[in-house]
Amino acid sequence: MRVAVDISLYPLDQDFLTPIRDVIERLKANTALEVITNPMSTQIRGEYGEVMAALSQEIRVSFEQTPKAVFVIKILNNPLGEQTGNG
Repeated sequence: MRVAVDISLYPLDQDFLTPIRDVIERLKANTALEVITNPMSTQIRGEYGEVMAALSQEIRVSFEQTPKAVFVIKILNNPLGEQTGNG
């Protein structure tokens, strides 16, 4: 099952750009994911298991590196514009 995820990271630190850039670069390095960024959030598309595993790993790393941070995550199954094979 394919999913689309919209994430935003809000590091509660004066140096807020570095953790944001770091997580985006780590996600982009994962060739199993499609990663698109815009000024407000990052969209990730891929197979459910791969997306969730990557998010779990990157959230953990981000929280270890930036002890006070907030992730906002929205998950959509069957992303718009993708074929489902159901007619």
